[in-house]
Amino acid sequence: MAGSETLSLFDWHGEIICGVDEAGRGPLAGPVFAAAVILDPAKPIAGLRDSKKLSEARREALALQIRRDARAWAIADCSAAEIDRLNILNATMLAMQRAVDALSLQPTLALIDGNRCPTLSVRCEAIVKGDDKVMEISAASILAKTARDAVLADLHRQYPQYAFDRHKGYPTALHLERLRQHGVTPEHRRSYAPVRALLPGATA
Repeated sequence: MAGSETLSLFDWHGEIICGVDEAGRGPLAGPVFAAAVILDPAKPIAGLRDSKKLSEARREALALQIRRDARAWAIADCSAAEIDRLNILNATMLAMQRAVDALSLQPTLALIDGNRCPTLSVRCEAIVKGDDKVMEISAASILAKTARDAVLADLHRQYPQYAFDRHKGYPTALHLERLRQHGVTPEHRRSYAPVRALLPGATA
């Protein structure tokens, strides 16, 4: 198998497999998203891979095809407020759990990108770099990323002075500069150090 190919696992041992991935753990603003996808072996989707390795146009085209041709898919999120309350790891696990629970078809096995699994009602297995190894996880990666990008586009329209369309909430020099100029919005994650440092009463 070439290194760039992904594994197709939906027919292994008769399992109904869903891939699960997240988007948005690192940004300073906005929700963290997770998606769960059960692909249809009768409707193969060419070009699935880690969403970060795809152009924006290709991601959007694949997202439409996944939504149309997958046996089941679901997208969920945890808000910035939930991230601050739970911490980002627990919020990510909760978003994954919500996505799997929202599937219209019950999987028998969930394959999770990364090195740990959320608490699920079905068996699950964590696969490091799964978004580039397992096409179900690749599909989930694409749905999570495109859903999050759509929300950040909405945030840009709501708060154009922060340039969310350019940095997508990540802690770039531009984002940090705009944060210092304009202050913290309700969509920023107050538990993250660069944001916390700008809150009233914060010490240097």
